[in-house]
Amino acid sequence: MKLAVKRRYAGPMGRDVLLGGLTATAVFGVFGFAPTEESMGEVQKIVYIHVPVAWFSLLALGVMAGAGLAYLARRDLRWDAWAEAAGETGWLCSTLTLLTGSLWAHEAWGTWWTWDPRLTSMFVLWMIYSGCLIVRGSLEDRHRRARAGSVLAVVGVVDLPLVVMATRWFRGIHPASPEMEPAMHVVLLLTVATFTALMFTVLARRYRQIGLERRLAELEDRLVAESG
Repeated sequence: MKLAVKRRYAGPMGRDVLLGGLTATAVFGVFGFAPTEESMGEVQKIVYIHVPVAWFSLLALGVMAGAGLAYLARRDLRWDAWAEAAGETGWLCSTLTLLTGSLWAHEAWGTWWTWDPRLTSMFVLWMIYSGCLIVRGSLEDRHRRARAGSVLAVVGVVDLPLVVMATRWFRGIHPASPEMEPAMHVVLLLTVATFTALMFTVLARRYRQIGLERRLAELEDRLVAESG
């Protein structure tokens, strides 16, 4: 029994230690290894947050749409739990993308916001996530909520190539890729990898939490039905 408990918690604890070490390495890379950019100074280091959160906001949309398709095909609410978890983490990351992007834009372009194609398509992505959260919060029936959220996610995935290719398809002031020294590129890749691992962990734990919340709600409904 004790051995089983140890095995059960050894895996998550080991992953947490690994994530902690990876995060500490990334933080050191940003503030202790990556050189300071000459024109923007320390403000340029926002890019080490902005790019990772932007990347995962796109990745989460793919997960949400894929899980939504799986739910529509199988009507299995476990897939909907994945879609809901991805939608929440995607909303968080897209919000951070817009906030950090505004801070960077104010220093680089002298304005907090401009309707640049990349910024506009990212704002549309944030609206898609927000719409999914609002729809899910407004419907009580589990399957109606799952169907509506899944359809929105599948339709919303159309925005994915627009965000990725905006700087190539349309004229704008957002750079296609930031000009960096080799050391900066190394640190940027490290922060992207770290944040991806961190957010996938958050997503998976949120999925399990949603499953527990739904099972608890089902038990409460049964108790109410039996007592009535």
